[in-house]
Parts: sequence; structure tokens; C-alpha cells
Amino acid sequence: MEKFDRIILVDKPAGISSFGVVARVRRKLTEEAGRRVKVGHTGTLDPFATGLLVLLSGKFTRRADEFSKLDKVYEAEIRLGATSTTGDPEGEITKTTHPLQAPSLQEPSLQEVEATLQKFVGKITQTPPIYSAIKIDGQRAYKLARAGKAPKMPSRQVEIYSLELLEYTYPTLKIRAHVSSGTYIRTLAEDIGRELKTGAYTSNLRRTKVGEYDVAQAQIVDEFMK
Repeated sequence: MEKFDRIILVDKPAGISSFGVVARVRRKLTEEAGRRVKVGHTGTLDPFATGLLVLLSGKFTRRADEFSKLDKVYEAEIRLGATSTTGDPEGEITKTTHPLQAPSLQEPSLQEVEATLQKFVGKITQTPPIYSAIKIDGQRAYKLARAGKAPKMPSRQVEIYSLELLEYTYPTLKIRAHVSSGTYIRTLAEDIGRELKTGAYTSNLRRTKVGEYDVAQAQIVDEFMK
């Protein structure tokens, strides 16, 4: 095995795409090797999200499917009382109004929030957001959405192993979610908001684990580039 056949753990910062991180790592390894080194990711993070990216280089890129199927752990901050066109802070934010057009919504109690979270534990059906990297007819869904098209997103079954309430002070809800591969936290947040009748979007998202790999083991991008 060569030194360029490896697993690379990166703590992705906000504001850069997963593909952007891959490009920077590929450039660094290619410079070191004096030849082009293949680098690939095993599951993207949205640009606004931070946390663990598991990258593979060289011959390890052949194992991408194996790594992409691993479970994940996320810590998410969910904003209740508003919705976003993209399910995150980068979309158009609209405050939710009460059905009777009252000036404010009924704030869910702690007990209501806890009970709602438990409804989503187990196997559930999700429809991924249109602003996602899923390919529809060979094109990324988010590219179609940005072009003004509305791609039909296929539903899928995912599993939520646990949903832990970390903090709740309306309108901010913080959770830790241990989920199967293919689970969209943005969709989960929107579904939670729908169940609570407040609307919701994911305001912050951090991936802390992929399988047995922990973000504590990861390097930030600038450290790796040095």
C-alpha cells in the first residue's frame, strides 16, 4: 500500500462545499506525489454544515460504497416558527403564521417537543429536499432546482436510531441524531416543525461521527494543507 492510499478525516468548515474540500485535498496530495492522486468523498455535507468528512485517496477510493453506507451522528440546531425554501439558512426564510393569522404561534412545551421527537425514532419514510446532491435523470437535484425546475424526489426509508434533546428554548431546538446512511437532517427538521405546527428549518448542522470515525480524530482543512 502506498502512502497516498489512505483514509483522510477532515473537519469541514462552514461556507465551503464538500467538493471544494475534495479539490483542495487532491491538489495537496498531487503536489506531494508529483502525479495526480485520486481523492473522493464518502458522503457530502451541505455548504452551511460543519464536521466530519471521510475522504478516500488512491486505491482506497474503490471502497467508497462501503464507507457511504455507515451510520452517522449529527448535532443540529433547529429554528422553529419559520421555514426556509432550502431547509437551511441559505434559503428564503419565511416566518410561520398561525392558521387564524394570530400575531404569534403557540410555543410548544418541552413535553410536546420531547414527545414529537420520539415519534421519529425508528424506521421512517423521507422525501429528500430538492436542494440536495441526489442525481435525477443524471443531473444534481440542486442544479435543477436552481434552474427553476421542480424535480420529483423519490421517497426512501431511513432509520433514526436515537434522537436526543440537548437544549430547548423556543424558538431554538438543539438535538443529537444517530441515523442511518441517506437520512437528511434538513428534512427531519422540517417534519418535526410540521408535527409541532410551527414550521422549522435547520439553522446549524454538525456531523460528529461516521461509523466509528469521530470528528475529534479529524484535521481542519488548513492544517491538512500545511
